[in-house]
Order: sequence, then structure tokens, then C-alpha cells
Amino acid sequence: MRIIRSYVLKELFVPFLLSLLVLTCVFLLGNLIQLTNLVVNKGIKLSVIGQIFLLYIPVLIGYTLPLACLVSVILTFSRFSADNEILAIRANGIHLLKLLSPLVIVSFIICLFSFLLNDRIIPYAHYEQRKLLKNMGINNPAALLDAGIFIKSFDNRILFIHKIDGNKLYNITIYEPQEKGPTRTIIAKRGEFTPVPGESQIKLKLMDGTSDEPDLEKGGAFYKLNFDQFFLTLDFSKKAEKVEKKPKSMTLKELTSEIGKMEVLFIDTARLKSEYHRKISWSFAPFFFVILGFPLAVITHRREKSANVVLAMICAATYYIVSIGCEALSIQNVVPAAFAMWFPNILAFITALYFNYKCVY
Repeated sequence: MRIIRSYVLKELFVPFLLSLLVLTCVFLLGNLIQLTNLVVNKGIKLSVIGQIFLLYIPVLIGYTLPLACLVSVILTFSRFSADNEILAIRANGIHLLKLLSPLVIVSFIICLFSFLLNDRIIPYAHYEQRKLLKNMGINNPAALLDAGIFIKSFDNRILFIHKIDGNKLYNITIYEPQEKGPTRTIIAKRGEFTPVPGESQIKLKLMDGTSDEPDLEKGGAFYKLNFDQFFLTLDFSKKAEKVEKKPKSMTLKELTSEIGKMEVLFIDTARLKSEYHRKISWSFAPFFFVILGFPLAVITHRREKSANVVLAMICAATYYIVSIGCEALSIQNVVPAAFAMWFPNILAFITALYFNYKCVY
């Protein structure tokens, strides 16, 4: 049995490493396109982009590690099944569950690493990444301008730009919330921006638009002003403060402390509790993926690697989609966070038990 156990683990090792490497690289490519745009169009230094790129790696491994476990198990045992090695093992009186036991032990070791990853490494990487992006905006405010999204980085102003071509802007909308009265709105068909050297500011020239201006005779009211040119300074200097930690940037200890503080003030803690239980439940995903992948590989009896990879992707996609849906329900206080975030694991475990039963008996 020791020989078979060593053989199984040896056959799993290479597919696991290759799956982890390939999947992480594939996910990184999607982020690389966005980072390349920052270098080419925004003028961000390569050293800064390199740091952000490296910090993406542990965050993505949190997703690809369980998936690599699933892919490697399905690939390895599908080959065993197609080559009749499973049949030979059974013919020698060895129960299939004995093949599963070393996988369970290895998966628990991976779960311990995954727990450390989710509790310590990923929050650190996520926080450092946000700090770099924030400093990037301080050193180069023009990098904050992006088309098709609401830009909230500038003091007391929210921008929406439909199209950016170099330093040319098209269809710009600027919202300026007022403490008293309606929100001031500036709309322009075209615009140009010029960064102020050595300052966390952008000089904005708007053309062919309208602006809501305060009516001094009627407090809290505005009148519509048409303009050919309108000049505006966007200031980022007040944003150069310490970056606050978001739930994804907090460790389990920090989340527990924050939940306690907010509950005393009777503030909703659903998002924090969801993140707390998500970190723990996703840490055990490798175990559930392994015990699910084993029977699926034996039952399918396929040698084709592409078909097996597709099968693994379908299982993983189902798990993550269910997990995201449960997280949304948890944040909305529809379902308790503990149950919602553990439900995907419970579902995977029940499915794995069913298929293992069908496989063994």
C-alpha cells in the first residue's frame, strides 16, 4: 500500500504544480492588460507597475489553489481509470477509499497553507496594493482618470467620462454634492486636462457645456449656465491621507475587533461577518475539491485532458458562483453569514459523498 500511495502522490505532484502555474498566469494576463494601459497611456513608472503586478499573485493564488487541486486530481485519476489502473488496484483487493486517504491528508496540509494565505498574506497584499494605487494617484493624478466609471478620487467631486483619448475628454459629467441644497452638475461635450507639475492637481478645460450655478437671491437654488469654455482645478492633495483598511485587507483578528466595535454602536456588521466566514470557508475549499474530484475522475473514465479540464472548470465555476450568491445574500442580511458562506462547502461535501458512494459501491 505504501508503494501505491507514493505512486499516486508522485503522479499528482506535477499536474498540481502545472495547473497552479498555468491558472495563475491566465488570471494574471487579464490584469496585465490593465496594468499595461497604465504604463502606455498614463505614464506610470514600470517599477510601480511591477510591484502592483507582484501583489496580484497571492490574491489570485487564493482562487487558483483550490482549482489546481481539483484539476490535478481529475487529470490524474481519469488517466488511472482510462488505463485500467483503478481496475487493477481493485482486483488486488485494495479498497478505493484507501487511495483517497493520502489525498485527504495532503489536502488538509494545503488547507493550512490556504488558511495562512487568506488570513495573513492576501490581506497584506490587498492593502499594499491599495496603498500603491493611492500613491500612484498622488504622484500622477492623471492616472486616476478612466473612462466609463464614476471617479470619486478628487475632493468633493465625482466625475464620469465617456471617452478619453490622450489628454482629450469627451462627454464629461461632474457632480458636486452640496451640504445644503441640490447637487451641482457640470456637463460638457469636450474637455482637455493638464497635470500640474509637482502638485496633486489637474487643470481641466471644459468646452461646450452647461453648469448649475448657485442662485444668490434664492438660497439653495441653482440656475442653468451655458458656457463655451469652463476651467476647473481637480485637487487630490486632501486624499493623500492614510489608506483605511477595507474588509478584504483585514486579518481575522482585525475583523473580529472591528465587528465588536461596530456592534457596540449598533452598526450593521453583515459585510464584515461575511468576509470573516468567507476567509475561513474558502481556506477549506481544497479539501472539498479533492474529495469531489476523486469520484468524478473515476466515474467519467476519460483520458482526454481537455474534457477533464472542462469538467473541473464547471465544478469550480459552480462553487464560486454559489459562493458569490451566498455572500450577496449574507451582506443583505437575508441569510446568516456563517450559514451562507459555508453553504457552498456543505453542498460540495454532500455531492462528494454521493459520488464517492456511487464510485466505491
